[in-house]
Amino acid sequence: MALSLHTLTPGRRAGVAALLATLLLPVVPAAAQQPSTRQQSDCGPHSDLRQALSKLTDRDRITGVAVLITDANTEASCGSWAGSVGTADLRTGRPMNATDRLRVGSVTKTFTATVVLQLAAERRLALDAPVDRYLPGLVRHNGYDGRHITVRQLLRHTSGLPDYLDAPEWEHPERLRYRHFEPRALVTRALDLPRPSGAWHYATTNYLLAGMIIREVTGHEPEAEITRRVIRPLGLRDTYWPGNDTRIRGPHSRSYFTAEDGSLAEGTAWNTTFGGVGGALISTPADLSRFFTALLGGRLLPAAQLADMRRTVAADPDRLWPGARYGLGLIASPLRCGGRWWGHAGTMPGGHRALTAVGPGGRTVAVALNEVPATLQAEQDFLDVVQTAFCEDRPSQATRPREGKHQ
Repeated sequence: MALSLHTLTPGRRAGVAALLATLLLPVVPAAAQQPSTRQQSDCGPHSDLRQALSKLTDRDRITGVAVLITDANTEASCGSWAGSVGTADLRTGRPMNATDRLRVGSVTKTFTATVVLQLAAERRLALDAPVDRYLPGLVRHNGYDGRHITVRQLLRHTSGLPDYLDAPEWEHPERLRYRHFEPRALVTRALDLPRPSGAWHYATTNYLLAGMIIREVTGHEPEAEITRRVIRPLGLRDTYWPGNDTRIRGPHSRSYFTAEDGSLAEGTAWNTTFGGVGGALISTPADLSRFFTALLGGRLLPAAQLADMRRTVAADPDRLWPGARYGLGLIASPLRCGGRWWGHAGTMPGGHRALTAVGPGGRTVAVALNEVPATLQAEQDFLDVVQTAFCEDRPSQATRPREGKHQ
């Protein structure tokens, strides 16, 4: 449920990884073209970004895409810009916008990691303690052993555990869209799967276990604890846990996916208990921007825990993209104009995709799609929107000093 090559068929992942490598190099903008966008304020023409947005709907046939940019260091009248192209609801023709709610998928993981790190700061758990200390006997099957896996490894996806979403039944997730799932059952299913290869393996299994640890340590359901500690204090009024409700409350974009027969199907109604605290949140670009700005600005974690969160390892490009690194519930990704963004991305099988990140100078970019890109070109064009949103008014990488890596 991250923005991930894992959302593509296995035979296409290597090709995507090679193609997306071009996004990490300086590029020459294509000829100017004025798409039909809707903007919140006039803080510059954003001509390159408008063109990048239109590629997703015109060339890649994505139903709708919206972006919200917030600059921390600009005057209030030009502190944010919102643009969108395409359609939020094909039944009514309502245009896409940057204020609608959507399912944010694995962006949820950053919320969960934040609470785990808060509990670590309170000395209620230890990041380097074994999972078995908090969930005795749960991870002991098929060669997996919770006595040798730490909480830190769960948050960083270096536990060696498989993703339950790699099980054969999830090859067609739409067949399971109205089912309720319990975290323990999903973890148990994961432990039946073969051990993944490589030192880093993205697995929502890790975050279901992290949520179960939150419950053991606090005595509260992890969703309630995340709401109490993060969502409510930040005033994220459009962010909530849907539980078994298959609807999205309030104004929202409808989402679309390619059905087994090749037709475009609506995927808005979906029981997302399969994602739990690894992927079930509903939110908006504005709420996600506020969350990541607060998190990376030090409002949610003490300095030591925020530094822990930003210590990264190289991610598998076949499951994220070339150059991406992963911390504790946080992705770092290089920018072609120098530096990197910090944030997270998420994809839901019903068609919603979200990415929110903070870049150099405090700029926050939040992107929302209501259809997941289905081709290699569309994946490239999506990530190019993010690159352009951060880089279109900044000097190229060749003229900027390089940042040191967080290790």
